Amino acid sequence: MPSRIAIVGATGAVGAELLAVLQQRGFADAELIPLGSARSAGAALEFGGRRVVVGELTEASFDGVDVAFFSAGKDVSRRFAPIAARAGAIVIDNSSALRMEPDVPLVVPEINPDDARAHRGIIANPNCSAIILAVALWPLHRVNPIRRIVVSTYQAASGAGRRAMIELETQARDVLAGRPPQCEALPLPLAFNVFSHDSPIGPDGYNGEETKIAAETRKIFHAPGLAIAATCIRVPVFRAHSESANVTFTEPMSPGRARELLEKAPGVRVVDQWSPQHFPMPIDAAGRDEVLVGRIRTDISQPDGVGLNLFLSGDQLRKGAALNAVQIAECLGAVNAPARV
Repeated sequence: MPSRIAIVGATGAVGAELLAVLQQRGFADAELIPLGSARSAGAALEFGGRRVVVGELTEASFDGVDVAFFSAGKDVSRRFAPIAARAGAIVIDNSSALRMEPDVPLVVPEINPDDARAHRGIIANPNCSAIILAVALWPLHRVNPIRRIVVSTYQAASGAGRRAMIELETQARDVLAGRPPQCEALPLPLAFNVFSHDSPIGPDGYNGEETKIAAETRKIFHAPGLAIAATCIRVPVFRAHSESANVTFTEPMSPGRARELLEKAPGVRVVDQWSPQHFPMPIDAAGRDEVLVGRIRTDISQPDGVGLNLFLSGDQLRKGAALNAVQIAECLGAVNAPARV
């Protein structure tokens, strides 16, 4: 019997990607229950060659649901995720609402699938930038423990949703036509510009995105003492985030050894061609399942050989959100398709 799959926030950017990923990974025969706000209710979507209508999210929406993917913001998740879990659904939540709760697993299936199996009804999907960083660094960390990470992110408009992607295109047209760019989805002009991620800044001077990357990577790695400092920047790219990571290991790690480990790692594709130069780019990562890793080189400021620099690109909507969520369901057997993790 096909699984019954609910998607909360089905009309958003991640919701649309969830629909695509589920179909691509063999779930087209599942019974889909798309859910949204009263404003979204009644919208028609296509899934598995069938027309499905978005229903309004209510407390009764999860009766008989096997797995519920949440991608409608932390306020919705805080209210409805426990309701869905009590109704018997396995909740996979893409918001930040519950990620750091001690009894909620925070899972990247290539790294800690056993954490997912210890769930109590709710599993958290990590922050998109944390997923991309973790997938790239875990194959190295598990062989030679990392002591410190300094990471700078270059985050695409897709991280702020569909409206931000549309706004970037509109702003670019306006700027090229000599008109001032208008800001609605984002607080500052993004076309031909970069700016600090606009999540609130805490008393330590780090914004919410930077704090999430540090805390979530520690939780995923089960490494509470791991030193991490992040700087998060929004860049005028439609889709796929990039990151520059400076890593300090416990023991020396050569670029060659790092490439060898990464080339064998699930979810990773090494793109490290020196001549002609071809390294990870968001234009190549967009639409791909893998995290692209390249510019692998020794940190010459650490003469003992324990430091490496790497550059990463990964699709924020796929591995950074929808794909990771579906992989979690697969590794639990929560949906009726063979696991691919």
